[in-house]
Amino acid sequence: MRYLPLPLFLLLSVGGGGLIGLAVETGGWYADLAKPSFNPPDWVFAPVWGTLYIFIGFAGWRVWRSGLGAAHKLWWLQLALNFAWPPVFFSAHTLGAALIVILALDAAVVAFMAATWRTERISALLFLPYLAWVAYASLLNAALWWLN
Repeated sequence: MRYLPLPLFLLLSVGGGGLIGLAVETGGWYADLAKPSFNPPDWVFAPVWGTLYIFIGFAGWRVWRSGLGAAHKLWWLQLALNFAWPPVFFSAHTLGAALIVILALDAAVVAFMAATWRTERISALLFLPYLAWVAYASLLNAALWWLN
């Protein structure tokens, strides 16, 4: 019974992220933006996010299973911010607003890691690559805002 919700957490994180990725158009407008020298090639994003969404789903399930209410709320907050960023950036084309969303996401990821570090260390460690990528994405978002 304790493993039964795991596929639901994975479906929510991986499936939700995938659906949002399919729902936002990332081609023409984004292709025309001035980009910084550290902008990765487009093919990098799908495998990185796919892997991160698996880690996010596992961490969410572990925290839910552990009964860590505050950490679980932070998990939901980071997921909401994660899912909010692509439409703000790619659909609304509001780089400044997207920067605010992704900086809030950075803070939520750090807060989740702090909340789980002592009692659910594996979940905190699962978020470490996520934090690195979101920090990089924040820098990229800021550079795109600055250049455009």
